[in-house]
Amino acid sequence: MTTVDLPGARERRVRTGGVELCVAELGEAGRPTVLLVHGYPDSKEVWSEVAVRLAERFHVVLYDVRGHGASTAPKPLRGGFTLEKLTDDFLAVADAVSPDRPVHLVGHDWGSVQGWEFVTVRRTEGRVASFTSMSGPSLDHFGHWIAKRLTRPTPRRAAQLAAQGAKSWYVYMLHTPALPELAWRGPLGRRWPRLLQRLEKVPADGYPTPSLPTDAAHGAWLYRDNVRARLRRPRADAYAHVPVQLITPTGDAFLSERLYDDLERWAPRLTRRTLPAKHWVPRTRPDQLAAWITDFVTAHEDGVPPVTAAAAPRPYADRFSGQLVLVTGAGSGIGRATAFAFAEAGARVVAVDRDAEGAARTAELSRLVGAPAAWAETVDVSDGQAMEKLAEKVAAEYGVVDVLVNNAGIGLSGAFLDTSAEDWKKVLDVNLWGVIHGCRLFGRQMAERGQGGHIVNTASAAAFQPSRLLPAYSTSKAAVLMLSECLRAELAGRGIGVTAICPGLVNTNITATARFTGVDAEEEMRRRKKSARWYGLRNYPPEKVADAVLRAVAQNRAVVPVTPEARGAHLMSRFTPKALRALARWEPPL
Repeated sequence: MTTVDLPGARERRVRTGGVELCVAELGEAGRPTVLLVHGYPDSKEVWSEVAVRLAERFHVVLYDVRGHGASTAPKPLRGGFTLEKLTDDFLAVADAVSPDRPVHLVGHDWGSVQGWEFVTVRRTEGRVASFTSMSGPSLDHFGHWIAKRLTRPTPRRAAQLAAQGAKSWYVYMLHTPALPELAWRGPLGRRWPRLLQRLEKVPADGYPTPSLPTDAAHGAWLYRDNVRARLRRPRADAYAHVPVQLITPTGDAFLSERLYDDLERWAPRLTRRTLPAKHWVPRTRPDQLAAWITDFVTAHEDGVPPVTAAAAPRPYADRFSGQLVLVTGAGSGIGRATAFAFAEAGARVVAVDRDAEGAARTAELSRLVGAPAAWAETVDVSDGQAMEKLAEKVAAEYGVVDVLVNNAGIGLSGAFLDTSAEDWKKVLDVNLWGVIHGCRLFGRQMAERGQGGHIVNTASAAAFQPSRLLPAYSTSKAAVLMLSECLRAELAGRGIGVTAICPGLVNTNITATARFTGVDAEEEMRRRKKSARWYGLRNYPPEKVADAVLRAVAQNRAVVPVTPEARGAHLMSRFTPKALRALARWEPPL
């Protein structure tokens, strides 16, 4: 028998407590063991995409929870799915596959609910090395969370309780007699795969397995045997005796992020991660999960546990750690500052610039400030063929980009009638076509991977603030802004966010390379120096723009004006456009 979606898996049967569990193994048995526990209404195949990635480094074990997949169901069903019996199953599997070493436990949904039980009861001490939890709280912690909000209510706590109560509608339904079984064995079981595709964006790749209706019917007893009893009388000693990594999907339709507010109380060695995804992350974000699990397991195997956020706070480390970020125009200015900001958050960085030395320096410094890996690539973003080669190389050598920052740009100032066709071509090739190339090539890779991502395009306050001196530059940036808005609408359904960052006057070296049309070389140099002096006096640092980039990605914002003058111009463009047009006629002294 070959496990669905797990080619090359080795299967065995483990008998425990009157049931027979189907266990699958991948990877070399001598390596550290990572044990994956599935949730409801899944079988072990929910982990297939994660498992094959982890098997390159670890001994990976998956098993069908009793009553699911190819495992047998207890008789009778009532009382056969208690957390105590599920713990017996876990210990039996762990003893069978890794008798001499503790396992690294990973759980999703009810697999995570079980996992919290496994790592907080005394009889499992020494059998678990670490625990990665996603989309499933401890029922004991949940019970204390509810009790705190009922006994010491505040408006905020009451709102949190009501919000989670609304999200838990399905729990009430699963407690009704016979109805869940009838639904799953009838229309719901037939429609569930399509619902997952439409609502959760789960790829149509052979999941879930044909056993779904039976699995879901049996699994209703997970709720009936455990939820009410534990929420009413939660254990007071439910403290995790292992390091815990919490991965929280920010778009989970079933669980509020607020459920984990007090988790440090119960799990002192806690590492937090957040993921812009919905509930079924093992299917929609396997690359990111595999990377985080690998880092967490490896760190504890090597005896160098990850530093917790409480011990050494790093902005957005829970969001971007391990992700692959590509920044164009990274050799200096906003691009370099943005690369550093992502590096400090623990991201892997690809620094791209036509200045090879500048890109190499950015990559080197990125590694020093926290990037686990950083690379430099020399490319002119206006060259479509060169960008295609870059995209192919990045995908082959580093992976699919999670965050793309199209930042490369050049400045051009001068009246429209003094701007030649060649001038227009140069500024549009870099400022607009460079962005188009990046979005088209790396955005397509994100879309084909099917695991979401984010694109940041650096526009400018000039995109919505007309000026008689910046017709070409402003046009290029306005086009970037509109392109970003269009892409945001198109890619939203694929889980890919798009942001236009619109800085005002920022102290970078763009003024040193900006061109001024309609003047001779001596006058052009004088204007460059004067512009550089103005920007220097304004002295708005690029690091603040970089902070805005990370914040915009984390919050999935559409248009982000940066600097007070940019925010002011953006407001004027919406509410007082006539005043903004009048201001555009002003010719500053040069």
